[in-house]
Amino acid sequence: MTLIMTPREIIGYGLDALVIFRSLQGDPVIRSLMQLCHTDRTNLPAQIRFYSAMTAALYEKTDSLTDYIQALVLEHEHVCVIRAGAGEEIPAPMQQCLETELALFERIAMLTPAQLQAETDYTGPLPTWNVHRIDLKAAYAERIAAIHRHGYGLYARYHMFTISHSGEIVPVEHPDPIRLADMVGYERERKTATDNILALLGGNFAANVLLSGDAGTGKSATVKAIANTYRSEGLRLIELTKDQLCFIPQIMDRLCKNPLKFILFIDDLTFSENDPNFGTLKATLEGSISARMKNTVIYATSNRRHLVKETFDDGSDKHENDTVQERISLSERFGITITFSKPQKPLYLEIVHALAQQAGLQMDENELFQKAEQFALCKSGRSARAARQFIDQLLSQQNTEKESD
Repeated sequence: MTLIMTPREIIGYGLDALVIFRSLQGDPVIRSLMQLCHTDRTNLPAQIRFYSAMTAALYEKTDSLTDYIQALVLEHEHVCVIRAGAGEEIPAPMQQCLETELALFERIAMLTPAQLQAETDYTGPLPTWNVHRIDLKAAYAERIAAIHRHGYGLYARYHMFTISHSGEIVPVEHPDPIRLADMVGYERERKTATDNILALLGGNFAANVLLSGDAGTGKSATVKAIANTYRSEGLRLIELTKDQLCFIPQIMDRLCKNPLKFILFIDDLTFSENDPNFGTLKATLEGSISARMKNTVIYATSNRRHLVKETFDDGSDKHENDTVQERISLSERFGITITFSKPQKPLYLEIVHALAQQAGLQMDENELFQKAEQFALCKSGRSARAARQFIDQLLSQQNTEKESD
């Protein structure tokens, strides 16, 4: 006797048998669909509950089941995509399993509300969603061909990350959106930082970079703007604090086979006397790790050229030179050092003028520059940060005046 299965049973058993995409069984839409497929047709309350739960989970992201399933599959981290990203061959049985599961998800992605409702005994109104035709196998092949730009897993959905207290890589949901096109001044400095990243993205040698100099000159903003600008080219940024330097070896172990390129970003880096992290970073920069990790560079910012506060007890004159050399040795282990100095008046006013134009501020130029200079005096000097804060203050004042009118 031949067992004839309904579409609902085919989908339910197919999802039960997932191997490559097995962890997707925990996705809320997939989980509710599985529960619905395994619910007896006579259990009408359970059918409605799981149908509605599936739709509610879908609506949190989109109204298109097709788009949801396609993104879910294409961004999923699994054994095949990891192998593909590392340039390794996928065994034939594994490839066959992958293609079978892609066909299943393609069928689910085009599952209409009417088709699913037909598998229940409920005749009342139920929420619906949109679908459209796709070739999931072709879309997957296209994604794999450009995996060095798209990545997989968290790195396909996000491009900026931080490190948790336990060393886990955590995505930043709402990163600073600044881009290189938004920045004014320091073109030479930004070009040096950018050219190094372009070399990394091109598969060529890239150096670890130290961006040092005066506070508020745009060192950190430059790094974040580079990450935003080249996100679509496969660049990702992972920010960690000085106290998290001990996690760098394990982070690099996780990233070593990843097809994307990464900036390990250490902001506002300064070491105090006898700081154990000094030796950790020094060892990291020695060259053994960076030589092995061709997809990762370290970008650090500091207000100090040599990264170490001048508070060491140098002891006698006999050892003073050794201590000074120890301080200098760390900064010299960065392949590139870029210095950001406080802007002189012409550059400061150029930045103010450009930011005012970007913000759409309507003000006489002489008045704008006069107020900008007064603001800089109150902020202990001219800087790119002071220019930004000045423009933000003007915008706030204008909004307050409009509300009071």
